[in-house]
This record gives sequence, C-alpha cells and structure tokens, in this order.
Amino acid sequence: MTTPAPPIPENRAWKALGALSVGLFLTLLDQSLVAVALPRIREDLGASINQAVWVSAIYLLTFAVPLLITGRLGDRFGQRNVYLAGMTLFTLAALACAFAPTIELLILARAVQGLGGSLLNPQPLSIIHRIFAHHRRGAATGVWSAVASSAGLFGPVVGGVLVGVVSWRAVFFIYVPLGLISLVMVARYVPRLPTGTSRIDYLSGAVSLIAVLGIVVALQQGPELGYGPLIWAMLAVSLAALALFIWMQTRSTAPLMPLRLFHTHNFSRGAFAVFTLGFTVYSVNLPIMLYLQSAQDLSPETAGLMLVPMGILSVLMSPVIGRLTDRVAPGMISRIGFTAMLSAMALFGGLMVADVGPLMLLIPVLLFGVANAMCWAPNSTIALRDVPQDLVGSASGVYNTSRQVGAVVGAATLGAAMQIAAGQVSFGTAMGIAILLTLVPLAAGLAAVSKFR
Repeated sequence: MTTPAPPIPENRAWKALGALSVGLFLTLLDQSLVAVALPRIREDLGASINQAVWVSAIYLLTFAVPLLITGRLGDRFGQRNVYLAGMTLFTLAALACAFAPTIELLILARAVQGLGGSLLNPQPLSIIHRIFAHHRRGAATGVWSAVASSAGLFGPVVGGVLVGVVSWRAVFFIYVPLGLISLVMVARYVPRLPTGTSRIDYLSGAVSLIAVLGIVVALQQGPELGYGPLIWAMLAVSLAALALFIWMQTRSTAPLMPLRLFHTHNFSRGAFAVFTLGFTVYSVNLPIMLYLQSAQDLSPETAGLMLVPMGILSVLMSPVIGRLTDRVAPGMISRIGFTAMLSAMALFGGLMVADVGPLMLLIPVLLFGVANAMCWAPNSTIALRDVPQDLVGSASGVYNTSRQVGAVVGAATLGAAMQIAAGQVSFGTAMGIAILLTLVPLAAGLAAVSKFR
C-alpha cells in the first residue's frame, strides 16, 4: 500500500513540531506548576481551602471535558486554525490570571484557560500524522512524547522557583511570552491542511460533555464530599450518558467518535494503554513529593530537584526511542517500557513502606525516567500511525481524552488511598501503599501493548 507524500519538506515539519510542542508543554505543565502556587494564592487572596482547590480543579475540568469535541473541531476547521485559537485564548486567560484581584475572578480566568488548552492540546498529534512521512512518524512522535511525559515532572521545580523568588503571579506571567512565541512560530511553519469532515454532531457532543463532566467532577470531588448519594447519582447519570453517546455514534452520519476507529487494532489497545499511563504518571508525583517533604523533611526545592533526573532522562531518550519505534517490531519497546514502569512503581512503593532515605529513591526515579520514554513514544506512534487520515482528529481527541481521564481517575484513586491509609499506618507507609496501587492498571496496560501488531 502506498502512502501519500507529506505536504511540506521534512526540515519545515520539524520546525512546525517545535512550535506546536511549546503549546503542548504549557498546557500539561500547568497541571503541576500551579499546584505549587496554591498556598501563596490562598494567603494573598484570602481564599478558602475549597476555593484554592478549585483554582486547579476548574482548569482540569474545562481542559479534559471538551477534548472529544475539540479534536473533531480540528478536522472540521483545520488543526492549525484551532490550535491558534486555543493558544490565543490560553495566553489571554493566563494574563487575566496574573492580574486577578480576587479568587473568584482567578477561578473564572482559569476556566477560560482550561478551555484554551483543550482546544490546542489534541492538534499537535493530529498534525504530526499529516506532515511527516509514515516512516518518520515514530521519530516525530518521540519528540511529542518527550514533551507530554516530562511536562508534569518539571512543574514542581519551575513552580517552586517562580513562587519563591518572584510571586505566585509569575506562574501565570510565564505563559504569556511562551504563548506568543508559539503563536508566531505556528503561524509561520505549520501549513494549512485540508479539512476532513463537513459537519460535527453537536448533539453527540453535548451528551459526551455530560458523560465526561459527571465522571471528572465525581472523581475530583468524591474524596472531599465523602462519596455520598450526590456523587453516586452523578456517576450513574454519567454512565447513562456514556451509553447513550455510544448508541448515538452508531446512528450518526457524522459521528463525534466514529466507532470504526476501534477497528484499527492498535488504536483501541493504545487508547487503553495511555489511560493506564495517565493514571500513573500524572498521579504519583503527589505521594512522592509528600513523602520527601513530610516523611523525609526535605525542603520543597530539594524535593523538586530530586525529580529532575527523571525529566531529563525522559526528554533525552524519547526522541531516540521514537526513531527506534519506526525500525523494530511493534510493541517490543512498549513491553519493555511498561515492565520498567511496573518495576519503578514497585520500587517506589517498597522503599517508601520501608521508610528509606531519599538517596535510595534515586534508583526508581532514574528507572521511571527511562520507562517514561519507552512507554509514551511507542504507544502514541503505534496507536495512531495506521488510523485513516479522515479520522486523525477524532483519534487524537479520543487518545487525549483517555490520557486525561486516566489522570483524573489516578489522582482520585491515589488521593483516597493516601487519606485512608494515613489514618492507620505511618505517613511514609501510606504514601508507599498509594503508589503500589498503580501496579494494577499498569499490568493491564502491559497486557494491552503486548497485543500490538
């Protein structure tokens, strides 16, 4: 089977990818960067604990909930156009956050910022699979994966420096120049690509919003509200909406999530595997940081620096692993990566339960960095490289939604485990037990990638 030639020369494609990666990095960095600033925000604006939590939670909600729709918007109106609109909204909202005089206005600006992030986030992966030749997508996706997997790892370090040296407002100011740089570069290097769909099923979109919104809110607020009747009712409504949404996709002439996507063997397994990666990678930083600071009495800056080798290894290795993915049997690197991540989580959990010193934790920190590179790049490359061109936007939306919902489920699960265990065992042991819970979804992810072909 012949594949169409890429629309632009490869050297320009790499420049386009660099421009797109800035926005991807910013939207994913935010989820850990802003968390560091919350104590200062609460103190400066006189916010309650619940209001401070919503500064992070509202971004997660408006970011994760619309991803299915925003991925499809790229197909309809062009990935380049939707990215530029999203980055503009994200940057303006960040500026509003930096100047917010009250906690209420900060939360409102964060909601808008999350929507901007949701608009731009699915587009880079779609564009990669349209501007690079088939045999070069592994290398390009390796760069994408390095950004996606490492952004959250650098957040605590960057946030700690900005808040400590300048103020919490600097956390939002930093988005402005970077956002402007990305806008200029994307406008210059990313081509206008043909659109692949005539219309969008907005009714299905509304149903999907209800389904994802209910699940995300229930999981986000469940630990705080105690999983009472309201939470269970919300989950029931969400599951019913999910079932209705799937039924609607079988009837729609322009489905938001075409079910034939899942006829692509590797995509269905890759989407599940990235759920398990999101569950683990975006949730384990909290118990690790709490263990280092509360159980081992390290300062926030020192604890953050402990994770720097993880991010550096991931960034350096992901492009190399991406290139290897184009040359070796599908799934081989993924299997090694998931096995390494399982080992890293088992080491983290075991060492924390044993209450060892921080230096010993550098072993799983380094292993986690290697595993990150070996999981993300091959998984995204293999999952999307054989998806039909007219479904790339939908595939990217589904893939990113799987990652973000996994992150929410992981954060809620580990958060609940930490709270329950902390009342019965030592603090360090409680953090270790929480991390050991990630072994279950990771084992399922390993089973999924073992069936890549």
